[in-house]
Amino acid sequence: MGKEKLSFKEVHHSHSPKTTLWWFFLVATCIKVLLFPSYRSTDFEVHRNWLAVTHSLPLSQWYFDETSPWTLDYPPFFAYFERFLSIFAQLIDPQIVHLQEGLNYSSNTVVYFQRVTAILSDLSLLYGVYRLTRNLDSKKQKLIWSLIIWSPVLFIVDHVHFQYNGFLIGILLISLSYLEEGRDLLGGCIFAVLLCFKHLFAVAAPVYFIYLLRHYVWGGMIRGFSRLLIMGGVVTAVFASAFGPFFYLGQIEQVIRRLFPFGRGLCHAYWAPNFWVFYIMSDKGLAFILRKLGFNIQMPAASFTAGLVGDSSPFSVLPQIKPYVTFVMVLLALSPCLFKAWKNPQPQMISRWIAYAYTCGFLFGWHVHEKASLHFVIPLAIVAPQTPEDARHYFLLSIVSCYSNFPLLFEAQEYPIKVLLLLLHSILMWSGFSAQFYVGAETARAPITNSKKKADEFGSEDSLGETVKKGFVIGWSERIYLIVGQRSRNKLKLHQEPQMPYVQ
Repeated sequence: MGKEKLSFKEVHHSHSPKTTLWWFFLVATCIKVLLFPSYRSTDFEVHRNWLAVTHSLPLSQWYFDETSPWTLDYPPFFAYFERFLSIFAQLIDPQIVHLQEGLNYSSNTVVYFQRVTAILSDLSLLYGVYRLTRNLDSKKQKLIWSLIIWSPVLFIVDHVHFQYNGFLIGILLISLSYLEEGRDLLGGCIFAVLLCFKHLFAVAAPVYFIYLLRHYVWGGMIRGFSRLLIMGGVVTAVFASAFGPFFYLGQIEQVIRRLFPFGRGLCHAYWAPNFWVFYIMSDKGLAFILRKLGFNIQMPAASFTAGLVGDSSPFSVLPQIKPYVTFVMVLLALSPCLFKAWKNPQPQMISRWIAYAYTCGFLFGWHVHEKASLHFVIPLAIVAPQTPEDARHYFLLSIVSCYSNFPLLFEAQEYPIKVLLLLLHSILMWSGFSAQFYVGAETARAPITNSKKKADEFGSEDSLGETVKKGFVIGWSERIYLIVGQRSRNKLKLHQEPQMPYVQ
């Protein structure tokens, strides 16, 4: 009768993990292509202008040009990246890279070109995910791939709103993958490269420093000193290749001013749901109460949120917050993680520590955008399948992160898109975690001493002391927060003053 037909399982296992991963990426790419005609933020023009600046002007003028209000304010490696892309942009449509005629240019050619570059740059994310998951079992691999490659926040921020977060976070994941393998020198080098692409990732630098000092450098006077010199030399070489030309031109102060425009204010135009929101609300509440009591309290004329330098305003009652205050608070919040990294530097913990570091930066940092939640949500996806507790943390944070970025897409026609992306992601997470942590009846029968521990972990126990068949669950407090808290935040967002979002 000829060859027997392969069973579904045999066909399924005949595909290599790399092939399956490419299918995940292909599905994501199809969705991204369908989003081409959707809304574009001012960040789209920001990056188009950077193409024009780096292509039309000599390097000595990149960080001085003010033809557009969207001036170049990313580190030199990203400027070099834009210069590389501008070569192809000029071939496709010269007006894209024209400094004057290209202002607010929005033809189909520039839209398609920039959308395609965002998709292709996500290959770094693909490689980073592959490296971090290649030694995991198939079920965990596919769960992590779906959480990261099909992340709704990346779809919204990079492929509708428009940015290159997937590209940059991919570099971060590549660095983490080398650290998890014990290849500390290469991991530290790639993180230095990332900082020269986008300096806002520097929030995790203290964790990298303590971990590498303890895990790579520490261990004997001669060995430690030689490794310190090697690591210092590699990092110095990376920064020299990025900033060296501007040192040579005597422009490093101008570059630093562009990279750290503290005058933009404590909060971004689209503020992040962090500690400073409560601080601002407390200031406004106190000012309102004191005025009612007859005190002469002057209200600020401007908004607390800003996108351009010089738009920040003072508080009415509470002390004015300076950038160094936020820096100190981030370090204080980081201190437990730094202590753990010094006491017991475990490679398998580094992704968790980096996610914690970016969470601290999100909560207490200066001028934080909602998009910064990507910095900790994506690394958390790597550890989410490890335990039910990790999965619950990721489930909650990823939904909140996605919902918090909804105001970026404020036009009516994008509303079904962002809601559908969040719903599909929530269903995917629930089904994936349920399959990962499912406890069947046959595996539930265990001694009472062990079943109590399992019941604590999965949330229920029957009268015989056996774990009840159950999958992924979240507590009532999380459910209440997701329903009530996010509705309240949405109402606050609807009353927020409309402002132009800025690239950082």
